[in-house]
Amino acid sequence: MLRRRFLCAGLAPFMRAQEGGQAWWRFDNLERIGGHRVSAEGGPRVIETPRGKAVEFDGEDDALFFDVHPLAGARTFTCETIFRPDSGGRAEQRFFHLQETGSSVRLLFETRLAGSEWYLDAFAFSSSGTKTLMNRERRHPLDRWYAVAMVYDGREFRNYVNGVEQGGGEAALAPQGPGRTSVGVRINRVDYFKGAIRLARFTRRALAAGELLTAEAR
Repeated sequence: MLRRRFLCAGLAPFMRAQEGGQAWWRFDNLERIGGHRVSAEGGPRVIETPRGKAVEFDGEDDALFFDVHPLAGARTFTCETIFRPDSGGRAEQRFFHLQETGSSVRLLFETRLAGSEWYLDAFAFSSSGTKTLMNRERRHPLDRWYAVAMVYDGREFRNYVNGVEQGGGEAALAPQGPGRTSVGVRINRVDYFKGAIRLARFTRRALAAGELLTAEAR
C-alpha cells in the first residue's frame, strides 16, 4: 500500500504532462528537452541535419541526464527514438536508458557493432520479469538515420528498426516507478554511444507497426 501511494504521488506530474499518454523529446538544444531540464556531460553538441537539429555524441564521455522516467507507471508502452549510429564506436553501446530510482528496474536501447554494420538490442527488466531482444542476423549499415522502437502490449515485448520487427517474445513486465533517464550512455556512465539522436517519443500504449515513427519524421 505504501509503495502504491508513493507511485501515485510520484507519477502525478508526469501523467498530467503527457496529454494523450504521449510525450515527445526533440534533441535540438542542451538545456531543456521534452520540457525537462538537461544535465550535459562531456561535450555533446547540437548539429544540423536534413530533418532538423540533433545532438551528437563522441562515444567517449558525452552524455545527457534527465531527472525523469517518461514511462513510469505505464502498463503498456512504446518507446521510440530516431538516431544515427556512427562508425568508430565501441562494440557495445547504450544510447537510451530509463531506470527506476533505487533499483535495477530499467529499459535500455543498445547497439552492437559488427564491422561496418550494427544490430539492435532492446532490454527490459522489471520486478516481475525480464526480456532481451537481440537478433544478430538483422544487421544494418552504420552512418545512417534509423527509427527504432520497443513495444510492450502487456503480454509480448517486441523491437523494431524502421518499422520492421527484429524480434519478440512473451514477457511479464510490471510498471516501473519514477526514476531517471540517460542518453548517450548507460546511467552508470559506461558503454558510451558514438552517433547522434534527433527525436524520441514515449507512448503509454502498444503502437502497431504502422503507427511507429519513421527516420523521416520531423
